[in-house]
Amino acid sequence: MRTATVSRVTRETAIDVAIDLDGSGAYQVSTGIGFLDHMIEQLSRHSLIDITLTAKGDLHIDGHHTTEDCGIALGEAFAKALGDRRGITRYGDALIPMDETLTRVAIDISGRPYLVWRSGFTQPKLGELDTEMFKEFFAAFAGSAGITLHIETLYGVNNHHIAESCFKGLARALKVAVALDPRQAGVVPSTKGTLGGATDV
Repeated sequence: MRTATVSRVTRETAIDVAIDLDGSGAYQVSTGIGFLDHMIEQLSRHSLIDITLTAKGDLHIDGHHTTEDCGIALGEAFAKALGDRRGITRYGDALIPMDETLTRVAIDISGRPYLVWRSGFTQPKLGELDTEMFKEFFAAFAGSAGITLHIETLYGVNNHHIAESCFKGLARALKVAVALDPRQAGVVPSTKGTLGGATDV
């Protein structure tokens, strides 16, 4: 069973996450930030990874800590559920159209956290969430999950579509990358025999 639970408590946030990598895309998300809920729900639905996430944060200040810490906690749960990463496909990519917007996402479940972010927004907020926080969420997720993550919006105008295509792109790329490859059951997909260090390939 590739499942995990994570509880992350700081002076700024308290977050509980449960995931099932082999789920059906079922979700239950409550962060106190409506647009962030919507995006994490998209991440679950289109990756087929079940996600239950509840967060209580210092929203009287702003959404920064809650958004970033949700990314960290989700990434920690993801890494925990993967274990030693034996048998996974490892790489995944997706090209996501959403009306006038097109976003490309590519990932490597490498153990080497890295984010390349080539997207942007023309308005400061979507709902009550600052649009600058999307990059912070993806950086936090990639960092704690131990993945290399590239996100590039090739073109787009509608800010909602841009954000949603990034999350759906990550979801579809994850769906491919975490899938078990029957040709390498029980084998770590690396010539080093392990995934998790700066020199492991």
